[in-house]
Amino acid sequence: MPPSHSRKRSNAFEDFPVEPEVADAPVETVSPLVRRTPQAEEPQVERIERLRPSQMLPDRFQPRRLLPPYLRQPYFSGEIDCYKAASEWLELAKSDFGARAEVDRLLQMGSSFENHGQIKPITGSWVPTRDGQFIFQIETGERRFWAACLQAVLHKASEEPLLRVEVVNHPTRQRQVLENRHAEPPSAVEQACEVASLILAELAMQPDPHNNDEYDYFRSSRAQRMPAGLWEKLIPVMQLTRPRMVQLLNILQLPSNLLDIADRYRIPERVLREILALPRDQWDRMVKHSAQAQLTSDEVAEAAAQSDSGPRSGEKYAPQPIADPTRQALRALRRFVNVLEGLDEVSQSQVLDEIADDFAVTRYGPGLVNILGELGRSIDIRMTHK
Repeated sequence: MPPSHSRKRSNAFEDFPVEPEVADAPVETVSPLVRRTPQAEEPQVERIERLRPSQMLPDRFQPRRLLPPYLRQPYFSGEIDCYKAASEWLELAKSDFGARAEVDRLLQMGSSFENHGQIKPITGSWVPTRDGQFIFQIETGERRFWAACLQAVLHKASEEPLLRVEVVNHPTRQRQVLENRHAEPPSAVEQACEVASLILAELAMQPDPHNNDEYDYFRSSRAQRMPAGLWEKLIPVMQLTRPRMVQLLNILQLPSNLLDIADRYRIPERVLREILALPRDQWDRMVKHSAQAQLTSDEVAEAAAQSDSGPRSGEKYAPQPIADPTRQALRALRRFVNVLEGLDEVSQSQVLDEIADDFAVTRYGPGLVNILGELGRSIDIRMTHK
C-alpha cells in the first residue's frame, strides 16, 4: 500500500473546475513491472508521493498520444516495459524526423529535471488491476513520465528515476485537456481527440479496454446525439467556438493509420480539411505526401486540381513525385523569412532568441550553425558579384 501521510498536501490544480466523479476505465492489460507494487486498497486522500516509472501506467485513452503507434500495443499489453519502449522510441527517432522532433522535446524536458528538478507533479490515481493489485494510472503529466524514461535509457541509468506524483480522487478528462493545452500547442489530430474525449466524458461513455484502436473510442463521439447545453460546457475548456469544434471532429473521419501520420508530423487542420474534401481514394496518398513535403492547404488544393485534369475513369492515377530537397528547403526557408519580415525589430529579436534557445539544447545546434553560416556566405558571394 502507498505510504499514508498525516496531513493533506495542497493540490496544484485546485483552481481547475471539479467535475462529478467518473468511474475509471478498467485496466485490462498491465506491464509485468506492476507486480513490484502490491496494494491492499485504493487510497482515498490526495497527497504527494514519489514513484518509479515502473509503478505507473499512462492512460491509453489520453487525447494526446505520445508513444508511437507500433509501440502502443506491446507496451499497454505488458509485452514490453516503459524502458524497452523508450529504447525502441530512441531507435525510431534516428530515422523518422517526426519521432525525432517529439523525442528531442521530451529529452529537453528530462534534462531540465536534472538542472531545476521536477517543477510540476504527475497527477493520477491508484486503480485496481485484474490480479488484485493497484497501479498508479497517470491523469496528467505523461510527457514528464516519458521524459524520465527516455533520459534513463539514454544515459544508461543504473537505477530507476523517482518522480513526484500527486494522488487525486477524481481524475477528469477536463484536467487532461487543460494540462495538454498549457504544456504544448496540440496538433490538429490531438485537438480533435480532445473535443471527442470531452463529449464522451460528458455523456459518461467509457472506452472499451479490449479495443486496440483508441481512435475508435474518439470516433464514437461523432455518432452521438448532443444534449442541450453540451457545447456550452466545452467552449470554456477548449476556448473554441462550436463550429470550430465540429470541424475538428470531422478530422476523425480519416483512417487510424492516417491519423497517426497526421499527428506525428503535425499536419495543420487546414491541410487536413483540404484532404478530406478529396475523394477517399486520394486520402492516403495526400496525407503521406503532405507529411513528407510539408504541403500547405493551397498546395493540396493545387495537387487536387491537377488530379482532376489527370487520368480519366478506369485509368490508374499516377502519384505526383515528392518534391525534391531543394524545393522543400526553399519553401520552408521562404516561410521563415516571411514570418520574420512581418515582425518589428523587438519581436524579431524575441523570436530569434526563442529559436536559438530551442536549438541550442538539441543535437542539431552545431549543424545548424554551420549550415546557416555556409548559406550566408553563398548568398553574400552572389550578391557581391551581381
